Amino acid sequence: MSDDLRQDVHSILDFVSDNLYLNRPDLEVAEREYNAALLMSVLTGLIGGKALIVGEPGLGKTTSAEYVGSLLYRIPLGTVWEAEVSGHPEQTEEKIVGRPDLGQLNQGNEAVIWSGFAVLPIKIVDEINRLPETKQSLILNGVDRGNWTYLNQIVVNDEYALFATANYQDRGTNTIVPPLMDRFDVMVESKHPGPNLAWMIGTGESMQNKLRDPDREREIQMCLAEENGLSRLDDILDGYGKDLQESLKVPTFGRAERAQVRDAAMSLPFDTDASALMRTFLAELTFCCKFGQKRSNEVCDECCHYKGYLSYEVRGGVSNRFPVSVRRYAQALAWLNGRNSVDIEHLRVVLPYAAAHRIQWREDVNRVEETDSRSDCYPIHRARDAVKHVVRRYSEQSDLIKSALGTASRIFEGEALTPVEGEHPLYREIFRDLGIEDSKRIG
Repeated sequence: MSDDLRQDVHSILDFVSDNLYLNRPDLEVAEREYNAALLMSVLTGLIGGKALIVGEPGLGKTTSAEYVGSLLYRIPLGTVWEAEVSGHPEQTEEKIVGRPDLGQLNQGNEAVIWSGFAVLPIKIVDEINRLPETKQSLILNGVDRGNWTYLNQIVVNDEYALFATANYQDRGTNTIVPPLMDRFDVMVESKHPGPNLAWMIGTGESMQNKLRDPDREREIQMCLAEENGLSRLDDILDGYGKDLQESLKVPTFGRAERAQVRDAAMSLPFDTDASALMRTFLAELTFCCKFGQKRSNEVCDECCHYKGYLSYEVRGGVSNRFPVSVRRYAQALAWLNGRNSVDIEHLRVVLPYAAAHRIQWREDVNRVEETDSRSDCYPIHRARDAVKHVVRRYSEQSDLIKSALGTASRIFEGEALTPVEGEHPLYREIFRDLGIEDSKRIG
């Protein structure tokens, strides 16, 4: 069954690439080429993640998410369009969350007609950085926990995926507030497909019209407006998916299929090297020998002992959401590749997209310049460079690092051993976990 689902995911990737979102492959994983924006969008849909898609206007940021959402959640494309939230300064809570049911209010009853954005499992915010900070807060808690409140009513999403798009900064954009930015599992760039593919776009009948189903779209609208209409929603979506598979010969995913993928992916373990590399990366992002940990309001001075590590280059650490994002996406990627465990290669792929929007770099430390030759937008390029250097440092002392972690684990279990010492911040973190602040105090 897992092999069939894996093949279905690749069929969806191929169908979207060939017919809906023309693109160049820019990522190779397990000897297979992918387009990063499309791959990360599909993984987001499968595991119920949150993706921020950046890029120039008109390069398919929103449409790629719409197609992926339609196929992975069996939602008619017109319904996906209707449920989208547009980023603009005048956006209202009624459009984002819901509005009062005036008929019920006239009878003295408090009831809510929920928006498609709040209820449907695919949530798309178009040009999120055009929302003022006050409007961003309207979706912050909802996208974090899947709980949406209006008046005294609440709707809870037991399953959902969020896609948000953002153009590059201009006079009409706002800063995405850090708490909301941290909720995104990955940030990926939708790139120009090149002149040949760009010239082909729009030359034939648009395949997107074949993802429409006006009758079911109207039926879904009625469900959203009815007090108990949501109970009929799954049957409508399953019917749409069945018709789509027959007409386009492309697989679609229902609730059961998505659950099987998530269960299979989340059961995959990290091999020893992947686990040790992840701890090495986290140590460099969070450790500070002077202040105890990285904080956004404290900056290391130039005589820092760990000047050659990310610890010196970053301003502030990362939250505990970061390793959760890396774990889930790396496991999903390993599952898609048919692997029995997550290895370093999967981390190499996922880490730049999970870290690019979360790392705050010191302005006075620019080892990677914005003017450097590159194929990614600067935040992803710089994160990729950081991952490359951490992987190199890990590979140079992987045996010692694994020995240090293994020895510490045995000490925790009660064995009388001496902790392994080394220069990397990870060793210092191990000493802290053992209750030893300074390695010189050992013995």
